[in-house]
Amino acid sequence: MSTLPIARVEFIALCAMMFATIAFSIDAMLPALPEIGRTLSPDNLNRAQLIITSFVLGMGLGTLFAGPLSDAFGRKRVLIAGALLYSICAFLGAQAESLELILAARLFQGIGAAGPRVVTLAIIRDLFSGREMAKIVSFVMMVFTLVPAIAPTLGAGLIALTGWRGIFFAFIVFSMISILWLGLRLPEPLARKDRRPLRLVLLWDGLKEMIRLPVVRASVIAQCFSFAVLFATISSVQQIYDITFGRGDEFPYWFGGIALVSGTASFVNARVVMRLGMRYIVTFALGAQVLLSSLMILADLTLPTGTFLFAVFLVWNTSLFFQVGLSLGNLNAMALEPLGHMAGTAASVMGAIATICGVTLAVPIGLAFDGTPLPLALGVCACSILAFSVMLWMRRAERLSP
Repeated sequence: MSTLPIARVEFIALCAMMFATIAFSIDAMLPALPEIGRTLSPDNLNRAQLIITSFVLGMGLGTLFAGPLSDAFGRKRVLIAGALLYSICAFLGAQAESLELILAARLFQGIGAAGPRVVTLAIIRDLFSGREMAKIVSFVMMVFTLVPAIAPTLGAGLIALTGWRGIFFAFIVFSMISILWLGLRLPEPLARKDRRPLRLVLLWDGLKEMIRLPVVRASVIAQCFSFAVLFATISSVQQIYDITFGRGDEFPYWFGGIALVSGTASFVNARVVMRLGMRYIVTFALGAQVLLSSLMILADLTLPTGTFLFAVFLVWNTSLFFQVGLSLGNLNAMALEPLGHMAGTAASVMGAIATICGVTLAVPIGLAFDGTPLPLALGVCACSILAFSVMLWMRRAERLSP
């Protein structure tokens, strides 16, 4: 473990800002989707949500390589290169005159954003270990939780002042502040003697080893379905508030409140995981979501669109983010537990597979939006049933293993 070269509070704030690149890039775009749709895709407004999923797809692709690249060339070089790619693509997105050009820019912007997602964790791992590392990550995530709560409001404010193109320039400013702070205040944490040559064969070998382990297979598959729930919800939620319930102007405030409530999932998990175990918590959360999604489907089919149905949707929407908060961290930890000898490579491979598969499943669910919450509820229910079944299979596999 290395000596922390800057004050701990500053280090936590810096890491939280790096992590926040992802949340800000996704959540600040949500209020802009209707205007972008009317401007660039007036014949099919629903296609505007692909601006979210194209970014996530790029992030998944970049996740596969960001970790190994930072092991070979150093943490700061990869973060700076990613920030430059991210900012260039944000500028191109601001200038785009077609939806297709924006989608291409967002795809590569997501690849650039993979650096903060993966490399920031690697930096924490370089400087801390064991319980101290877990403590730092917890503090970082506490700060990070605030970003989804305020990003839609910031996005809405920027739209009011500058139009939707101004959000892309906000991305550039945010990224430049982050990377300048990193460059000026934090020395390179990975010494040259500790760097490892870039060998793509290690990714392939890691994938083969992961496939051989039942608990890893099950955890990654369950992550795929959990990410599908998350990305489908984020893609569809703004339209549901706006088109279904006529509350588009209120959306940033409702979404912010839901983000704050759902952020407590990490605290709940921390208090009960030692007593109940990761697999039990994930299985319970997914089983509860199967029930809640089924009730949402029933409510949509039987209740008139109005205040009561909106209240039901609001509770269900909160449960979705809360369930994801209880599931993803535990699933990732369960998968990494038998892979400590290759944790960095495994984290990159698993993150890429789960993200890409999740967004692939989420896209058709989002595009099925028909003016009601029903397509989303059906998609979430199906993904939750499949993930719940995988967790039950994992339980049987653990009992049968020697």
